[in-house]
Amino acid sequence: MVPTGASPQPRFLLVDGHAYAYRAFYAIRQLNSPSGKATNAIYGFIKMLAKMQAQLQPSHLMIVWDGGLAEERMTLLPEYKAQRPEMPSGLEQQLDEIIEYLRAASITSWCEEGVEADDLIATAAKRSVDAGVPVVVASADKDFMQLVSPGVSLFNPNDKTESLWTAAQVRAKTGVEPEQIVDWLSLVGDSADNIPGVTGVGPKTATDLLKQFGSLEGIYQRLDEVKSDRVRNNLEAARDLVLRNQRLIRLRDDLPFEFELEKFSARPAANEELRRLFTGWGFKTLLHDLERAQVRQSNLFGD
Repeated sequence: MVPTGASPQPRFLLVDGHAYAYRAFYAIRQLNSPSGKATNAIYGFIKMLAKMQAQLQPSHLMIVWDGGLAEERMTLLPEYKAQRPEMPSGLEQQLDEIIEYLRAASITSWCEEGVEADDLIATAAKRSVDAGVPVVVASADKDFMQLVSPGVSLFNPNDKTESLWTAAQVRAKTGVEPEQIVDWLSLVGDSADNIPGVTGVGPKTATDLLKQFGSLEGIYQRLDEVKSDRVRNNLEAARDLVLRNQRLIRLRDDLPFEFELEKFSARPAANEELRRLFTGWGFKTLLHDLERAQVRQSNLFGD
């Protein structure tokens, strides 16, 4: 369990926006505003985000959104993510209002046309660590395991222990180190992204190969040492596919965007705008909580 209370050091929480919006949409099936509009994703997103903020106490926070599929990945693999269904219309109709909530709560959103959220998160994480501020990435996407380092941990919503994932959790999950995740996924493939792996090489075989040879480069330099004829032949036949997979799976952390860490620090919310939004959506509990917080703040400062 992540301890609550004030964080002793700065911490930058990067949230995979679409992943949490989908999660909220399916977690709450029926919820509508007084006017009849669906609000299940909005409410679920707000509650999930508030829970993370209470648990992790970030000094900096940003919600990162997909701006489309990366052109270079589509060139490498035209079928990249092609199997994914269209976003449900009920969710799509609520995204703008989630953004409206974030704006009122003074929480920064980041989206760049034609840029995937994973690459934006990787870039922001690197810039933050370089600036001396550790990062927590909130997502269940296994691609982010490649980012884990002394300065970057993961908060996986599928992990009921609610612990921060470090290299130890990555090893427990996959059997390999974070710096081997790109090679591991390149061998295994990633069905979520429609990336095929090497025939006959599942997670355990990929782990065993990387433990023995260290990397994909090591495997192909010493391919004759692979004991199984079937695995060796399949690896040889899939050499180009595996090298392509590396390029598909490795996240970009060098995107040329302006990044000023102080822009993502905690700022006072626009309470009157939040009150208007909560009233319109019919979020009575959130409205009550907002009013109680304002009273506490007023008493604290003697207003």
